[in-house]
Amino acid sequence: MPADGSETRPDDREVLLDVRGLTVEYVAQQGSVRACDDVSFTVRRGEILGVAGESGSGKSTLITALTRLERPPAVTTAGEILFRPGGGRAPVDLVGLTERELRGLRWRDMAIVLQSAMNALNPVMRLGAQFRDVLSEHDRTMSRQDARKRTEELLALVGLTPLQAGRYPHELSGGTRQRATIALALACGADLVVMDEPTTAVDVVMQRQILAKVLRLRAQLGFAVVFVTHDLSLLVELADRIAIMYGGRIVEIGSAFDIYHHPKHPYTEGLRASFPPLREPVRRLSGIPGSPPDLREPPPGCAFHPRCPRRLEACDGTVPDLRPVDGQSVACLLHGAGERAGSRGPQGVREEADDVVGH
Repeated sequence: MPADGSETRPDDREVLLDVRGLTVEYVAQQGSVRACDDVSFTVRRGEILGVAGESGSGKSTLITALTRLERPPAVTTAGEILFRPGGGRAPVDLVGLTERELRGLRWRDMAIVLQSAMNALNPVMRLGAQFRDVLSEHDRTMSRQDARKRTEELLALVGLTPLQAGRYPHELSGGTRQRATIALALACGADLVVMDEPTTAVDVVMQRQILAKVLRLRAQLGFAVVFVTHDLSLLVELADRIAIMYGGRIVEIGSAFDIYHHPKHPYTEGLRASFPPLREPVRRLSGIPGSPPDLREPPPGCAFHPRCPRRLEACDGTVPDLRPVDGQSVACLLHGAGERAGSRGPQGVREEADDVVGH
């Protein structure tokens, strides 16, 4: 993240993905569970958008909906996912595409790196054979020799050797498998790569290596990334912008610099205060009391109000909209009319948080 808080991408870069009012529900006999509720955001070409939040906040549901990999009982009930593929092709709404149409876009235009590399790779196929399957699916004229050469190039991109193409997934370490899945996602030059907590199952040293590879490859190849994780501290170093999810909704979105130094939503403040600073000694860490809401019976009003230390009376019955505030967007009554209802305001809480966690 740049020291001055500026983003690494130009603001005028073309929008690649435009999500509008996306709602995803899990349908059951006892009633539907809304796991993503009216989610809207954009991703520009070459940008890294981080998505953070506790378990159960809707992150995984969001990315399966973006890539159209959701399966029953999950159903996209509202919204649009406008994707602008390269080559001068017209924008498409992914929500309305058939499975056959989606197959034409997957890997070539958009790809995904799943959380568990062992489960993502076929355990009874050698790594090279899995690369050939992807390459031949999108280029029927590619010879076996060309596919082998391309596989070696892709493995080299992530620091692996041609020898590893002849091995089965169980013969590889966790970090090697994870890097292989990243290489597989880049096989056909996708414009958008969605990553679902790709460093969860590896140690800290390998995590740093994988993140460095992602940044280097993004700079080299120019693809955009939606990076999903529960680790906000990781996104501060990796992402251009960060979206914070809670209770199936985006409650704050802004640059990585602003999310870390100037969080506006109390939930974002709590997440920031729960991990140690990057450079200075920790005085005291504080967590967020309580648990995420049960989406089968969500609380009325703002979903965070039962845990919020700055709750207003209006929070109990009003669902705040995501609205622009000082260059960020935040869904909180503290920013707007709620500030006139006796709130301390964001500056006072920021100063208190700075006493708890050093920058």
